[in-house]
Amino acid sequence: MTTTPELPIIDLHGSGTRRAICPHDCPDGCAMTVTVEDGRATAVRGDAEHPFTRGGLCVKVNNYVDRVYSPDRVTTPLRRTGPKGSGRFEPISWDEALATVADNFRRVIADHGAEAVMPVSYLGTQGTLNGLNVGDPFFNRMGATVSERTYCDSGASTAYVMSVGPTAGVDPESLVHSRYIVIWACNMISTNLHLWPFVAEAQRRGAKVVVIDPVRHRTAARADWHIPIRPGTDGALAMALIHVITTEGLTDPGYVEQHTLGIDELTERAAGCTPEWAEAETGIPAEDIRTLAREYAAGQPSMIRIGVAIERHSGGGSTVRAISCLPGLVGAWRRPGGGLLALPLWAFPVDWDALSRPDLLPAGTRVVNQFHLGAALAGEIEGPPIHALMVYNSNPVVVCPDQEKVLAGLARDDLFTVVSEQFLTDTALYADIVLPAATQLEQTDVMFSWGHFYIGLNRPSIPPVGEAVSNTELFRRLAAAMGYDDDRLLMSDEELIAAAYDWSAPALQGITPETLAETGWARLNLPGPDEYAPHAEGGFPTPSGRHEFRSGAAAGGDFVLPLFRQGSNEFQPGGEVDPLPRYVPPSGAGGAHPLSLISPKSHAYLNSSYANLPAQQRVQGEPSGWLHPTDAADRRIVDGDLVRVFNDCGEILVKAVVTDEVTRGVVMARMGAWRSQSKGGSTVNAINPTGFADLGHAPIFSDTTVQVERA
Repeated sequence: MTTTPELPIIDLHGSGTRRAICPHDCPDGCAMTVTVEDGRATAVRGDAEHPFTRGGLCVKVNNYVDRVYSPDRVTTPLRRTGPKGSGRFEPISWDEALATVADNFRRVIADHGAEAVMPVSYLGTQGTLNGLNVGDPFFNRMGATVSERTYCDSGASTAYVMSVGPTAGVDPESLVHSRYIVIWACNMISTNLHLWPFVAEAQRRGAKVVVIDPVRHRTAARADWHIPIRPGTDGALAMALIHVITTEGLTDPGYVEQHTLGIDELTERAAGCTPEWAEAETGIPAEDIRTLAREYAAGQPSMIRIGVAIERHSGGGSTVRAISCLPGLVGAWRRPGGGLLALPLWAFPVDWDALSRPDLLPAGTRVVNQFHLGAALAGEIEGPPIHALMVYNSNPVVVCPDQEKVLAGLARDDLFTVVSEQFLTDTALYADIVLPAATQLEQTDVMFSWGHFYIGLNRPSIPPVGEAVSNTELFRRLAAAMGYDDDRLLMSDEELIAAAYDWSAPALQGITPETLAETGWARLNLPGPDEYAPHAEGGFPTPSGRHEFRSGAAAGGDFVLPLFRQGSNEFQPGGEVDPLPRYVPPSGAGGAHPLSLISPKSHAYLNSSYANLPAQQRVQGEPSGWLHPTDAADRRIVDGDLVRVFNDCGEILVKAVVTDEVTRGVVMARMGAWRSQSKGGSTVNAINPTGFADLGHAPIFSDTTVQVERA
């Protein structure tokens, strides 16, 4: 579709009920209704008519009005008046702010070259227009350093595509038909809440629900079987399951023969991966591993839901490759409710190149991963030092590893930093210019989901609060200020909507922006959840058309999907990739740091979003470190003690929570809290490493090892 849609005009100063879609980087993509009185939002509720989200909102957004009208919200452009980090700013006009940003970008480009400018962003909103790729055309046109953003699902996506191709896979709503559900490295009730009712319905119908996780969290507590596992050893368990299934004759021979590739090689690879071998790696009893393999193979249709934590160790990619083999081995793809649930977003016909505009990017532009932001700011990477930074949709001080080096870099007097934000985050405190960002109630966006098959249109419900603008409007203004007269950088929201999707694709048959303006949301034009089994007869979008146990795509080497790197396909990791899955042990060393640290998402925060709001803080509580009673006793730590968690990267101070809900040898410190909430001024990413997993430049946060002592 190339025709610009004509969307109805909304009286933003009137009253009524508006439809909206939650903006956040969460699988659920919740439909919302907004009550507006005389141009002011008075309530945000879940849309009870939406078949997947069904009227519920999580603790993060069920008081969204408080975020929109928070007295702490940034509502006008600000200029720094005190030292970096002091939080001292004065209001200025948009014209003055844009002129300051443009002048500094031009100065840096003239003095050091365009690669001395670096954008830093991720998914503060996951909207198609205002989300991951919104700034890519602007910075690609500039020739700035390409910012590689692989915080979550990059490694898993690379591994998934190598195994089954870019397929949507399972319809999440079809989980009601599953007979055996394995939830692997996913606290669904905290991070994928609206999928749980479908799991619970399957459970009510007799399905067995298994959770594999080092922590007995909210989801594990409601499962039929919780299997605690040592962090980073999931690949050993997956290979042992393959071993049992192939040696005990538990495969679906017909499906394997007709629709898979590489069974002989896979069987040989798994020959030595006995349950006894896996027990030594994972801490899971060998007989439990055999039971899990047998029940999973017999419980058809069986389903595996993997979480983003599954990739966050040295062998994360290989782990996903191994897990991806399991549904093909047992023929789980044959029926609705069977297979592997990872990223249903592949069903959405998004035109990623139209969003990121890689055609504007000068050949040879360097790529820097955001995990290395601290090193980049310290001048430790190849090429010109970073002299200008623009941050939007992200709070890198909290979410990036190497926190102390990031802070030192942001404090440089010769670094010009501009931050687009709704609040003065830990990062915004170091900005030279802060620009006021709109909330979802003040902007237009098209919302896909990476957790269901519904597309939604979000229209503004209220006028902008103060002088806040959407990201799309921000980059239109910046392009004009820089003198970039390319019409493609100045497209209206309606023109961007037309370009962002292939509206003629079969999945969008009968769906247009105009119909979405009427209905708010629509299910993609796919078979219903009672019928949807896209790989019952194979048909995988892989080089062979089969479920590839031996990956043909591996011959091209390691890669990061271009959508995670501004559309750039240059300077890919490459190298040699094993065409078969294998177990890669976690790289974290013991010795002086004998405990494994995991830093999962918080229940009440979305990464670092909402960590500054009182209601969410009350639910989440103060930053804490969870220890098994044996590990605590060995260190003379009791519940409630202030403890120091440290390694060679740094240290954090947290309150000890002594509980058998964590596996022995594991420390859990949830991420998301701001430095102002932390007793020592450091958050958990101060002690997480900056290395990469084996595929997709995924992080290795689950390879972190630490020691804990009373503070």
